[in-house]
Order: sequence, then C-alpha cells, then structure tokens
Amino acid sequence: MAKNKSKYELFREKTKIILYGTNTVLGRMFDLVLLGLILLSVILVMLDTVEGINHKYHSQLLICEWIITIFFTIEYALRVIAIQKPLKYVFSFYGIIDLLAILPMYMSIFFPATNILTIVRVLRFFRLFKILHIPQISHQSFQLKEALQASKEKILVFIYFVVISAVIIGALMYVVEGKESGFTSIPVGIYWSIVTLTTVGYGDISPATPLGQFLASLVMIMGYGIIAVPTGIVTAEFAKSSLKSNAISTRKTCKKCNSQVHFDNAKYCYECGTELPNN
Repeated sequence: MAKNKSKYELFREKTKIILYGTNTVLGRMFDLVLLGLILLSVILVMLDTVEGINHKYHSQLLICEWIITIFFTIEYALRVIAIQKPLKYVFSFYGIIDLLAILPMYMSIFFPATNILTIVRVLRFFRLFKILHIPQISHQSFQLKEALQASKEKILVFIYFVVISAVIIGALMYVVEGKESGFTSIPVGIYWSIVTLTTVGYGDISPATPLGQFLASLVMIMGYGIIAVPTGIVTAEFAKSSLKSNAISTRKTCKKCNSQVHFDNAKYCYECGTELPNN
C-alpha cells in the first residue's frame, strides 16, 4: 500500500514539474506543444465556419477537434491532481479558462451549435506571458492592471453619466421626432442615442426634423468626447503608475501633500504641483 502511494506521489511530482514547471526543459516543451495545439484548435474552429471547407472536410475537422479536446481534458484533470490545493487552480483565472476551453465540445453533443464556442481557447494564449518570462512584458502588464484598477471608480461614474444621458436623449428624440421618423418608443430612442454616442451610426433610424437633426449633431459631438474621456482616465493612471515604478524615492518631501515619490531631478510635486525643496 505504501509502495503504491509512493508511486502515486512520484507521479504527481513529475506531473507537476511538467505542467507547472515553466523553468524546466520538460515544462517548457509541454507548454510550447500546448500553445501549438491551442493555435491549431482555433484554426480548426475558424475553418469549420467556412462553408466550402466545412462541406468537404467536416468529419476530419470534427475528429481533430475531439482529439484536441480529449488532450485538453486529460491535461485539465492532471493539473487538478498534480497540486496540493486543486480548488485553488479550479477557481483561478487559468483554471476557469482551461475549463471553458473543453466544455463547448461536450455541450455540442446535446447542442450542436455550441462547438463554435471552442474559439474561447484562444484565451489560453495568456499562458505565453508565463512561459516566455519577459520582464518588460510582465512589468507593463502589471502597470496596465494597476492603472485599470485605479481608474475603476472614475470609469464607473462616467458610464453612469453616459447611461443617464442616453436615456434623456432617447426620450427627447422620441418626443421631437415621433413615430413618423422611426422613433416608435423611448427604448428605440435610447437605442439610437447609444448608437450615435458611440459614433457607430448604423443609419437605420435618423431624425427628419430640423430640431431633431440639431440634437443629433450635439449627440455626435458628445460621442467624440465620450471616447476620449475613459481613454484619458486610463492613460493618466498608466502614466502615474509608470512614473511611480520608475521614480526614485528621495528626501524631497512635498510640503503640501507629503508625497515622497519623485524623479531625482524633479522640481515640482507630481501629485499637487507644489514646488519641491532643493535639498
């Protein structure tokens, strides 16, 4: 019994090295093979949607997809077995993505159309960053994540403002234009305002009256501002994160906000703009 347990533990240890050991030769080779299969799987799904190819090679494509799915299923099961805390992997970002990569094919047994959802396997390419271990990429991705988290509240407030604006504009256009111009209800007006604010402009509904056209012109101009605002928020936070990560903490302390993170030759505080002491 002890011998069997020892073999099992040895198997788990070797499996863990291969599946999670990106710094080992076997681990790196496995990850590269895995990425190759993910790429092949995504290509197969795309080819399956091409009518001519699907009509001629549907059976072959389906067999290949199932072979890859079975491989991914075995890999997922081994990842769960190999670590001490399997639930930590199962509910992690990569664990959820790995599960979503295999579910669609099994669901297609009962709901044939769901096999197209296997395209979600492309998300597994996020593992590339873990495999390559490029410090610059890791650093930049961390800064981007930090910038998005820092700007989360501002973006939520902005979206709240956009939603309210869309409702008000939609209601106004319903009143001004009416059913004759295609604005048959307030929800339709809201749909038009969202489409126009996002500068998509499908053209399926358009105002006919001078007042409606004037309002539409204002909404279009607002649309450009709506695109710029969240971009500016995230960019500012990204720049701030980049500055802090590259800055040197010096003895220069801002007298107004007490910030100590500045470039070595900084003359003004990054936080509030107050002139910094020379010492």
